[in-house]
Amino acid sequence: MRCAVLDDFQQVATVLADWSPVADRVETVAFHEHFDTQDELAAALADFDIVVTLRERVAFPASLFARLPRLKLLVASGMRNSVIDYAAAEAHGVTVCGTASVSTPPVELTWALLLGLARGIVEENNALRSGGPWQQTVGADLHGRRLGLLGLGKIGSRVAHVGLAFGMHVRAWSHHLTKEYADEVGVELAASKEELLSSSDFVSIHLVLGDRTRGLLGPAELALLKPTAYLINTSRAAIVDQDALLAVLHEGRIAGAGVDVFDTEPLPADHPMRTAPRLLATPHLGYVSRANYATYYREAVEDIRAYLDGTPVRRLG
Repeated sequence: MRCAVLDDFQQVATVLADWSPVADRVETVAFHEHFDTQDELAAALADFDIVVTLRERVAFPASLFARLPRLKLLVASGMRNSVIDYAAAEAHGVTVCGTASVSTPPVELTWALLLGLARGIVEENNALRSGGPWQQTVGADLHGRRLGLLGLGKIGSRVAHVGLAFGMHVRAWSHHLTKEYADEVGVELAASKEELLSSSDFVSIHLVLGDRTRGLLGPAELALLKPTAYLINTSRAAIVDQDALLAVLHEGRIAGAGVDVFDTEPLPADHPMRTAPRLLATPHLGYVSRANYATYYREAVEDIRAYLDGTPVRRLG
């Protein structure tokens, strides 16, 4: 059988995990470039029985399953994936399995973006290395400032604990958040989304994308942010109206934004996010860490071995 590993940009899929348990039964091929269209993807995967895909980077709709009659096993990192049509997978006889995923890497990246913005790290580093001015920014303090969290789940609650350690006043809001749980985490429950946005110095998004959160922050909501406020999004791009975000950045209506997620990934070379002012952006690195990748690929091998043995594990759908 043949196994394709998609989007192995760092070329580590076969390095960070031991594939020997399936090597005698599976030929593994890692693709280091992203396939931009379904036509390209279908052509590349036509001769593969197994596909390993990272997170929700590649959609597997019914139309793609129909074009991959040889596909029998799809392994997705993580145990939740909103871009796989599970009904279509079942209809085409494709088993879908997941892997474990740790939540600490996106927490750490959230703080990397927040601190990078607050202390002007990129600007100061660029100036220092290019012979520019010695000190050109005035850092924004964290101690005593308000951190507003949209979402207080596994990731949001860990972000909250770091904020508290910095001496920040941490508040949170989501549709289902209760005062009891906010108290348990040690943060204040905001009376409303609007109150949280208008009163926070830093706002960080940690919500699952769904019908209630898509477009949650539009022009009206972004207008509530202070001109000195920073917005961080390491969750999903569609939670924030991208055109509205670009507008407030270009017009200087907020101090800045830290963004790790985009409406199109990989980001096209001419995408306006690449040149937006007041933006610190990273190419969806939230889950990209050595420990997470080692987990993904180790458990992908386990999934493949279990499937070949007739006892699939960690099934999704």
